[in-house]
Amino acid sequence: MRIAPLAATILIQVDVNSGLVNARRRCQVRRTSRRAAAAFPSLSDSARYRFRQMEGDVTPRQTVERWVALFNAADAAGLADLYHPDAVNHQVTQAPVEGREAIHAMFVREFASAEMHCMVEAIHEAGDVVALEWRDPLGLRGCGFFTVQDGRISFQRGYWDRLSFLRMHGLPIG
Repeated sequence: MRIAPLAATILIQVDVNSGLVNARRRCQVRRTSRRAAAAFPSLSDSARYRFRQMEGDVTPRQTVERWVALFNAADAAGLADLYHPDAVNHQVTQAPVEGREAIHAMFVREFASAEMHCMVEAIHEAGDVVALEWRDPLGLRGCGFFTVQDGRISFQRGYWDRLSFLRMHGLPIG
């Protein structure tokens, strides 16, 4: 069965996290989104990921793996889209950042100040919590803990050495 492009557009705009979509409609969206993804092989990776989120087919680990790919692409908008609207990102060397828009702004600032790359050392998943151990090409190491609900990050905490990061990137200390 072929899905009209309008149906695919409408499906992308459905916000399953708003709580306004009832169970019956959610089932219809899941069936339709699978067909839409198959009918439109030219969909971007982001659109395919959104379809999988809608279907409930995204594990917390896959969300963090997607986070790493978007981080390495310096895609602040894509990263922000992975967060719940009221998410908290707390890098322990800084004050917590609250809300998707503020998290987006944080990534924009961070990517403008330094070239960053996350090389995965290990990923451990335990229910809705994922631990990411990472390093970067300059030798900095750290870890992050992500709480993922409905395919979106609701809380993130990161541990890393800010002083070493600033020195490695030639950024001002203080």
